[in-house]
Amino acid sequence: LLAVVKLVAGLVGNAYALVADAIESGTDMIGSVVVWSGLRIASRDPDDRYPFGYGRAEALAGAVVAALMFGAAAGISIEAVREIRTPHHAPAPWTLGVLVLVIVVKELLAKKVLKMSEGTGSIAAEADGWHHRADAITSGAAFIGITVAIVGGPGWEPADDWAALVAAGIIAINAGGLLRTALGDLMDRAPDAAVMTLASAAALETPGVLAIEKLKIRKTGTAYYVDIHVQAEPSMTLHDAHILSGIVKSAIRKRIPAAAGVLIHMEPYEPTTV
Repeated sequence: LLAVVKLVAGLVGNAYALVADAIESGTDMIGSVVVWSGLRIASRDPDDRYPFGYGRAEALAGAVVAALMFGAAAGISIEAVREIRTPHHAPAPWTLGVLVLVIVVKELLAKKVLKMSEGTGSIAAEADGWHHRADAITSGAAFIGITVAIVGGPGWEPADDWAALVAAGIIAINAGGLLRTALGDLMDRAPDAAVMTLASAAALETPGVLAIEKLKIRKTGTAYYVDIHVQAEPSMTLHDAHILSGIVKSAIRKRIPAAAGVLIHMEPYEPTTV
């Protein structure tokens, strides 16, 4: 609905910044469908074909949304340059009212989706939230450009086109950040230090654990997979070591509820000599 309103208002009111805004909203719709599909696939349980689950579909969806944003920024930039070089009428003043409505609605949507992404750790949802915010930023730039064109009078008609060009740059910058995050997850980049600290603390605070040697964590979708080497008393029986590993696993999952898999490798404790 927002895309249609902006497109009609932009064409009737001679405001290309609004038309550019409508294009960005169009990619928003496609992006939301991609995110929904990615999350739906990522929520599937592991099976024989994908024993580690389908979580990477979520990061892949985030990368696709970022690519859509790059495409929207490129299209807006090309058309903005063409409009700057083509004489045209100044935008109609009433288009400012449409932009105010759009900015409020898109910012509310952005806050809602970003809050949800923080609670779930979803890269795709975060990308969708920033996509909404990019739309609000585009509308804000359009508002400024149209205001300048109206107040400036003859000779200032391309101001809203320049605003569209600036907005395209902002969209591209946001897309770059989102793409970098999504690719990091796809390449098994280590999570934030806070997650690593939670896992190591949970293991070290478990009675019977004397040290940890290695700790590796990767993020797949909204879930984490933990691989940790735990050192215990060398004389401990295999049975007791197995029980201790289960306790450590439970402790880590309690600290990190999103930990879908925890692999514990038990080793004999060997104190470091100085």
